[in-house]
Amino acid sequence: MAKYKPWTVCCFTLIVLFCAVALVSFCIFTFVDRKCPSGSFKHAAVAADSLRCSQIGRNMLQEGGSAVDGAIAALLCTSVVNPQSMGIGGGSIFTIRDKTGKVKVFNFRETVPKSFKSNLLEDCPTTFKMTKGTQWIGVPGELRGYESVHKQYGKLSWARLFEPTIKLAREGIPLPPYLEYILKVPIAKKHLEGSSLCEVICNKNKTVLSKGDILKFPKLADSLEVIAAQGADAFYTGKIGQDLIQDVKAAGGTLEMEDLESFKVRVEDAWTVPLGDTKMHFAPPPTGGPLLAFILKLLEGFSLTPSSFHGEQKIQTYHRFIEAAKFANGQKRNIRDPLFNDIKTAEHLIDPAFIHRIRDMISSNSTHNNSYYNVKPSSDHFGTTHVSVLDEDGLAVSATSTINHLFGGAIYSSRTGIILNNELSDFCGRVDSLTAGEQPPSSMTPVIVESKSGGLLVIGGSGGSMIIAAVALSIMNRLWLGMNLTDAIEAPIVFIDSKNNLNFEKFENIEKIEQPVRDGLIALGHKLGSSQFFLNVVNAVEKEKGCIVAVSDSRKLGKSAGY
Repeated sequence: MAKYKPWTVCCFTLIVLFCAVALVSFCIFTFVDRKCPSGSFKHAAVAADSLRCSQIGRNMLQEGGSAVDGAIAALLCTSVVNPQSMGIGGGSIFTIRDKTGKVKVFNFRETVPKSFKSNLLEDCPTTFKMTKGTQWIGVPGELRGYESVHKQYGKLSWARLFEPTIKLAREGIPLPPYLEYILKVPIAKKHLEGSSLCEVICNKNKTVLSKGDILKFPKLADSLEVIAAQGADAFYTGKIGQDLIQDVKAAGGTLEMEDLESFKVRVEDAWTVPLGDTKMHFAPPPTGGPLLAFILKLLEGFSLTPSSFHGEQKIQTYHRFIEAAKFANGQKRNIRDPLFNDIKTAEHLIDPAFIHRIRDMISSNSTHNNSYYNVKPSSDHFGTTHVSVLDEDGLAVSATSTINHLFGGAIYSSRTGIILNNELSDFCGRVDSLTAGEQPPSSMTPVIVESKSGGLLVIGGSGGSMIIAAVALSIMNRLWLGMNLTDAIEAPIVFIDSKNNLNFEKFENIEKIEQPVRDGLIALGHKLGSSQFFLNVVNAVEKEKGCIVAVSDSRKLGKSAGY
């Protein structure tokens, strides 16, 4: 008879217990995994405006990078894939929520240089057009901002974030489909073929690139290599900056090295407003955040539900949104850089008493003339890009970046490969004067919405003047009208232009909003505008109950990526 060994029984018991725990854990994991909808992610995701750039951002996260690493890498990629939208010659706003729930805003948009044309505002266009010329160039903040957020939140090396884009810029890529579409638009084609940008965007015959051509930025690749190795100082105090200034001056501009050397990133707490059982965090003035919050707080008071988009109620819901947007247009001149204005001009936009008073002025059966809303017509514009990122640790980044209009002011630095912004044109129609160091007012509004249950919505948009309407409608659709995130973003928008006219989104010249709704809104007295281009794009990442959904707007042929 074998001798009794207590330790054998003990080991066997432990093994059985371990296997049981492992089996239960596996079943729980499998069960949770099955609850996530098809196409969602468990760990992290990036929504940029192209699949290539979303994937580059995603790859950084998989390598152990943070959401900030992913956002920077995706934006650098976008400067090559969609160079009409943004680049290191521009500026950005990052709204960042850390895993403790603290939300900070890093604002590194362009500023007015120390020397600028004294009568600059007299050059402002009186009709819609892309603004060209060196007099509109603001001091670029993009790289100094990347440096700032990377120092605080980055996990990967600075140089690693640049490697994919350096490769793209040097080796070239087939002309991206969305850029191909843009280059076919006559106004964009004319804008480029007569500019210094033709050096990289045109063929040898001096016509813009077309399908099948290869897009390359060899000089930009050289600059990015130096910046990757030496840091942002290579741009702000080094030879790249000196070369850039030399090119700008040769083109007639006033930018100086002193402007680059003195650029500072602004870091401040986000503004926060409650929206039902959620809280929305957004960037303060001079961004479009207060206007977005104002519109949504007005709409919140109408207790919208999914039934608000049924039958005749749909007309009334759109009417209320349009009225809110018209009042927001009347408040645009209150969006100014608080560092250069003696009074706080935008805090009333989130004041419950002011919101209640304006809501009472919204009539259910009519609209009004522009004086009712205090609207002073200005010019509309389009441009910009947005990236939303959420990583495994819960760090969330909502980042909007721009060089302003399509390809900025079409000023290209041949020594550095950098496309310059035309950001100072954002002052047009919004101010009576400007000051060195001041940031222009903006529609950019990167936001983060969090629910009491722990859900997160990281969202923002691009499209210049269309940003606020597109983001407001997407949030309204998602929070109150019962749409999933994809449908909320894909739903048609109504753009209320600077003259308070309605512009219904079209697809291949077909109105996306049904005829009875359009007729109903016109019957209420709303006037139609003549916008030909709907370049509104919303990108978002949402986490709910452990599952992540990421949506890149199909309007720009974008796709998200995650794991």
